[in-house]
Amino acid sequence: MKTGGAGDPDELSSKIHFIGTRRRHDPTGRWDTMGRWDHGQETLVTLAKNTGTSGEELAGLVKQLIAAAEPLSGKFNGAGKAAFDSFKARSDQITADLKVGLNRVNVGQIGMEKAFATGDQTMADEAGRMMAAANFDGAKFRTT
Repeated sequence: MKTGGAGDPDELSSKIHFIGTRRRHDPTGRWDTMGRWDHGQETLVTLAKNTGTSGEELAGLVKQLIAAAEPLSGKFNGAGKAAFDSFKARSDQITADLKVGLNRVNVGQIGMEKAFATGDQTMADEAGRMMAAANFDGAKFRTT
């Protein structure tokens, strides 16, 4: 995982806030947490960019793990040797599965960003239409 800069998890977590963490007791006897998320305008874009590069980084780390463990391969016996050989044999598939999984997370992040941006623009457009249709003169107080 990258540290420092735009990829720093601490930097991203400082931009995403959970607001209103109140607990209430619902009629079924369960506790429920209510709240909403508040984040900066570019937070999801930054998160999606960082996740997009993480797949290749993770694939490289899996390959490094296999290479680092290779000197140990002759020292395993029995079930340990079988598990290690199975992991080595499936390493390409494991790496591909991890990359596909992260890609799906990335697609979801991009979709969330589009939904937030569309909702933000729709809300601004609707507010503008409502203000244009409002009769502000009727709300003025006259002192004469």
